[in-house]
Amino acid sequence: MTSPKPKSIQTMKPETAAKKLGVLLAATPAEFQAGVVSRDELNELQATPPAWLADLRRNGPHPKQVVAAKLGISTSGLTRGGITEPLTTAEIDALKAENPAWLERERSIQAETRKEALRLKQR
Repeated sequence: MTSPKPKSIQTMKPETAAKKLGVLLAATPAEFQAGVVSRDELNELQATPPAWLADLRRNGPHPKQVVAAKLGISTSGLTRGGITEPLTTAEIDALKAENPAWLERERSIQAETRKEALRLKQR
């Protein structure tokens, strides 16, 4: 009889972990960027975020997926609007307050896209 194999530990690259955490890798601490992250470590970071993670999530800089979600547009719309760099929460809030024409247009495109997706789903 053979004994069961020990469970292997799942690990991921720091880039993947940062994406799953919704933060910009370049803004994370050096020790996070340098090592690998296990599934258990990722779960722990999500359950009880350390101060650096909570601060990044609150103030940024945020990756483009988070910026787009906070603005209510797609990442493609973000690019069409000329936003290619990560933004902080303050910059996102300023952009919302300014509400430029391209942002209004992209929000309406996003609303139409969602409406169409819902219509197709209901068929």
